[in-house]
Amino acid sequence: MGRRSPSESGGADGFGLLAAGFGRLLDFELFEGRAGFVAEAAPCSLLVSGALTARTVPFTGVNDAENSQRPPAPGPPFEVEAFAVTAVTSDGIELEAEAAWPGSTGPEGAGADGSDTAGTAAAVAVLSHPHPLYGGDMWNPLVDHLFRALPASGIATLRYNFRGTGRSGGSHDDGKAERLDAKAAFEAAVHLAADRSPTADPPPVVSAGWSFGGDVSLAAGHDSLAAWIGIAAPLRIVDPASMGAATDPRPKLLLVPEHDQFRSPAEASEITEGWANTQLEVISGGDHFLMGHARAVAERIVSFVGDL
Repeated sequence: MGRRSPSESGGADGFGLLAAGFGRLLDFELFEGRAGFVAEAAPCSLLVSGALTARTVPFTGVNDAENSQRPPAPGPPFEVEAFAVTAVTSDGIELEAEAAWPGSTGPEGAGADGSDTAGTAAAVAVLSHPHPLYGGDMWNPLVDHLFRALPASGIATLRYNFRGTGRSGGSHDDGKAERLDAKAAFEAAVHLAADRSPTADPPPVVSAGWSFGGDVSLAAGHDSLAAWIGIAAPLRIVDPASMGAATDPRPKLLLVPEHDQFRSPAEASEITEGWANTQLEVISGGDHFLMGHARAVAERIVSFVGDL
């Protein structure tokens, strides 16, 4: 059984273990656990109804350790209600997945009186998590921050666990079969967008993968996918030459931390120089784990989606 959400486990795992041994780490083989964010968050409520888990998650902002002088993000708390979604891969693996929709007050977007109170989404972002063998899952702090913050900016979110992680079936496959997982998540997001769209023109679906999830999602695709976002993608778990996004004409945004331990901005720029319709932005001051830069990542995603 994999790790559960912060609401069930009592909070994020400490970053101290990683920090203590950080200087001794020589390659990508390292712990990518949920590390480094200190959140001012009220206790999460948990409502279970059959197979559906709805969880209201108040989130008043992130006090980033590296940017502690910055005030909390303005506006209301990042309060969303997560609801389960179905994601089944083409090889029959059922994935643990949930979504949050702007303005949603319940699993079906209905208020207490049964009225539809779900808002309009500018897009649906599919969030793919870091390496599952080194602590990565859909509850990692950056993924969790985006899951809550993006709906506050009008972008719906869907997150999922790769096979063999959490309550997802199957077993880890070193980034190969995980491409089927990403495709299943894209498909689930496409259906979610269509089901929740008040018009015949549903919001676009975009991929936003961090680290391992960045590489895997850049290698996966869907006919209805509007764009890819790679967040600290190491560009080595999957051979960049085999990534479908490399030659696809649809837009790509690569967010590369200035001090990424596994792929520097210069290296990432050289590797992706010939990629179609691709822009690369450097997260100033950030390293691979992006402690202190969650808000910056969210802001760049919102800006990129707004230009689609």
